[in-house]
Amino acid sequence: MTDGQAYPERSQATRALVLGIVGVLFFSLVAPFAWKVGHDELRAIDEGRRPPEGHGQARAGRILGIIGTVFLVAVLLAIPLFLSLETSG
Repeated sequence: MTDGQAYPERSQATRALVLGIVGVLFFSLVAPFAWKVGHDELRAIDEGRRPPEGHGQARAGRILGIIGTVFLVAVLLAIPLFLSLETSG
């Protein structure tokens, strides 16, 4: 698109970044959503549906979403392990 033309869709890059930060620092359950929103935003930017200025934020949100999701999965896998150790000891 040329300068002056509006993109058909609003950017979701900031949303991806905020969800990623919240997912890593405070509430891991939102991390997969950050991953998805960031991924979708990057795809929309590549397709020209959303402004490219949000690329960095969307990428950071996606990366934070991946990290938060890994933490979430690790915790979910560790809970049964700790519970089984507690009951056997």
